[in-house]
Amino acid sequence: MSSSARFLNPSQAARRLGVSAKALRLYEQRGLVTPARTAAGWRAYGPDEMARAGEIVALRALGLSLAQVARVLAGDPQGLEPALASHQAALEAQLRQLGDSVAKVRGLRADLGRGQAPAAGDLARVLGSAGGINVAFDLPWPWGGERFELRDIRPLTYITGPLGCGKTRLAMRLAEALPGATFLGLERSAAGGAAVRARLDADPALKSRVDQALTWLVEDGATASDALLILLADMEAEGLTAIVVDMVEQGLDEPSQEALIAHLRRRGPDAKPLFLMTRSCAILDLTAVGAGEEIILCPANHSPPIRVAPYAGTPGYEAVATCLASSEVRARTEGMIAWRPPSA
Repeated sequence: MSSSARFLNPSQAARRLGVSAKALRLYEQRGLVTPARTAAGWRAYGPDEMARAGEIVALRALGLSLAQVARVLAGDPQGLEPALASHQAALEAQLRQLGDSVAKVRGLRADLGRGQAPAAGDLARVLGSAGGINVAFDLPWPWGGERFELRDIRPLTYITGPLGCGKTRLAMRLAEALPGATFLGLERSAAGGAAVRARLDADPALKSRVDQALTWLVEDGATASDALLILLADMEAEGLTAIVVDMVEQGLDEPSQEALIAHLRRRGPDAKPLFLMTRSCAILDLTAVGAGEEIILCPANHSPPIRVAPYAGTPGYEAVATCLASSEVRARTEGMIAWRPPSA
């Protein structure tokens, strides 16, 4: 190892690349990047390893699965064309949106030149603050009817909290309050899988999207299952403005959870909002939460739900961290409910 080269430890490398240390470990497990080792055996990322990891991150950002990334890095560019075409379409859509915004600003300036003040809401629309989905309602029991508002809803919103905190009731109320939204419960059994397959057979376009997503996930390490199929069928369906999912990790092993959340993060900023109830640290990895993601904590004491920033030391962060666990740990408490003995 050259002493003149700048080598980074996994945490430093992950921060520079904009990914989690867990993602770097996954790339290494798949043989995509091989970090150097210090004399003490610690992983170290030098210029060559960082360049390789940067390629992987860029290919993942285009929507390629890890298997597709491996093929591209091995010299087979076959999977690049559709990924680049999709990226080009997204960029062109952004250009159109920017063009529309420029035209609106130009119109407002012209109005001001004529002494005409902007109409109510015009400035908000130009600045983009009125374009997102918002929701407001009175909180159900076990809360006391406090007003709950969620503005500028992001593509991924995690809802978490300890057992008995009321997060399921909050999730169901969200699904009721959001126009065109649906609530996906825990019924993700073989019978449900059979019903979804019949639904897919009747809708070839939806089946094609689900098959494509499932192939991507399996290549990324997921296990094909009825639970995963049921999730994908709703997530890929058209006509829904938002989806609220009860305990998204239900029926999924940990590699499937990791592959699923990686897939959902690649949907882009204009994707339909997903509200994911979870207590899984594979789904809600606090080190990997990005700009298009939000965390809502339902406190144990039934205070109103709060937004939590994914940074240690911020209000609610430690409470969120204590709610999350691996699949193995969560299996030990599956089926348990919070119970308090009646007062004498």
